[in-house]
Amino acid sequence: MTAATPATGGDGPGVGPGVGPDVSAGAGGVGPQDAARAVAEARRVVVGQQQMVERLAVAVLARGHVLLEGVPGTAKTLAARSFATVLGGGFARVQFTPDLVPSDIVGTRIWSPSSETFSVELGPVFTNVVLADEINRAPAKVQSAMLELMGEGQVSLAGRTHAVPSPFTVIATQNPVESEGVYPLPEAQRDRFLLQVDVPLPGAADEAEILRRMSVAPPRARPVLDPARVLALQDAADAVYVHPLVSDYVVRLVMATRQPAAYGAPDVAPLLEAGASPRASLGLLAASRALALVRGRDHVLPDDVRELAVEVVAHRLVLSLDALADGVLAQGVVRRLLQAVPPPVPVGGDER
Repeated sequence: MTAATPATGGDGPGVGPGVGPDVSAGAGGVGPQDAARAVAEARRVVVGQQQMVERLAVAVLARGHVLLEGVPGTAKTLAARSFATVLGGGFARVQFTPDLVPSDIVGTRIWSPSSETFSVELGPVFTNVVLADEINRAPAKVQSAMLELMGEGQVSLAGRTHAVPSPFTVIATQNPVESEGVYPLPEAQRDRFLLQVDVPLPGAADEAEILRRMSVAPPRARPVLDPARVLALQDAADAVYVHPLVSDYVVRLVMATRQPAAYGAPDVAPLLEAGASPRASLGLLAASRALALVRGRDHVLPDDVRELAVEVVAHRLVLSLDALADGVLAQGVVRRLLQAVPPPVPVGGDER
């Protein structure tokens, strides 16, 4: 892949014609090296799942939420807890169960007999990182309590709005193979996750390393960042340069989920009931910027968009009944669209 050499001039911070800002040392003196140190520290604890750890960093820097999906025992909870420790802020783990009620998550009003008044008791979600463990074990009324929280970063209680602390990220886990006692996430809930990351079982080499590293005195993550530095890294991710051709590529990919035939994939049209929402475009661009920053670059490549497209877009698609009956996977649909929609081909620059 060749990289374009941006022209001088500009019409906005980091987007459009012009040279991207220098993110080697962003606001507060932070830069890509800080993001890389955080990822490396979490990988010291979590064996093998390198992509999952990197995606957690992408979600945090892009101000998004992430859904980890995998069978039990694949270090989803360990990765979430370890990465929260690395970030250095507050952390809360909420075990989702069938008997959970919304007030267990967001809080409730409590009557005080002595003062004869109600007071608001805020729930455990008022922290920097919330681990929603096995989120699909809770019924719809509990899952819906997360919508305002994840979409707007606030909770409405007793006629008042309570903002969550900043930075704020929800890391949710779910088991894709269980069908008893679970409640599938509704489309509105899935759309609020920036990324859905599939967590595979480890290979033989990773399994041996797990035995060596975790069976006696398992390592523990150490704080590398703090909330102020995380906020500065988020600002640095916002400043990562995006060429107009790359942003156009993001739009074309998302539009192809709504009008597949117009973008060279007529065979995909019968598979989709509804395409991705505008959150997919915004999320794909934000995640690509964050990935570029984590990897030490001050500009987004089309390869960043292609690498993240499945994890950002697939879970937002609504498959048709025929596709569900045939066992079609949303991830496969996005991969087909990646083949149909050509990426931009820059002219000049060095090979990357």
